Order: sequence, then C-alpha cells, then structure tokens
Amino acid sequence: MEDCIFCKIIRGEIPAFKVYEDEAVFAFADINPISQGHTLVIPKRHAENLWEIPEKDLCSVLSAAKRIAGAMKKALNPAGIACLQLNGRGVNQVVMHYHLHLMPRLEGTPELPVTTWELKPGDMDEIKKTAEKISAALP
Repeated sequence: MEDCIFCKIIRGEIPAFKVYEDEAVFAFADINPISQGHTLVIPKRHAENLWEIPEKDLCSVLSAAKRIAGAMKKALNPAGIACLQLNGRGVNQVVMHYHLHLMPRLEGTPELPVTTWELKPGDMDEIKKTAEKISAALP
C-alpha cells in the first residue's frame, strides 16, 4: 500500500532498526517502546488486520515471532515476553498494517501495562451464550 508507514519501512523508504527479515516477514524495533527490546513483527504483504491477513502470512509472522522470542531470551534474559496484536481502531490499532508486538519484561523493571488488569468474575450464563454464538458462526 502506497501510504502505509510499515509498507514504506519494508520498501526502505523510511529507516528502521531491523531485527529480522525473511521472504515473508520483516521485524524491527518499535521506536515508542513499552520495554527494552520491544519489537514489531509484520508481514511484508500488506494486510490491515487479523481478518484480512492470509493464513500463510499469519503463520510466517508467528513462526518468525517464535524465533525472535528465542533470540530475546538469549540476548536479554527476560522474566517473560508479552505478545500483543490489535485489530481495528476500536481497540486502538494505530497503524493499519497487521503487526505483532513482542515486549520483553526484564527482571527488576516495572510490570508491562498490557499485562495487568483486575480479574472480575463474569456472568456464567452470558459467557456460555457468547461462546455458543461464536462457535455457531464458525465455518
């Protein structure tokens, strides 16, 4: 896509700190990191979100993410790694090109904001109805 910032990064029109690249995937350091080592993993072929990305490209992104997470473990020895992927403006997706965030949390650093929330018991009847509704909509 012509005006997509991530497509411009892939084409080399905008600089990035490349972490990984293969024929289907490009990964680079996030310039607004939540944590040290925060990396974005994206498909080279433009797809806006999880609904649009071809399954083959999604598998390539996840396979690369696993390799990168292994490298993060070796290089940074994190206490854990959060994986975050947003779909649509309604959940604050800002760049409309599918991307998976890999955010390592190093020992002794603050908790990652995306990994902490208050657990509240849900309404079991509503949970069941919603699960059945989603299940019935599967192809």
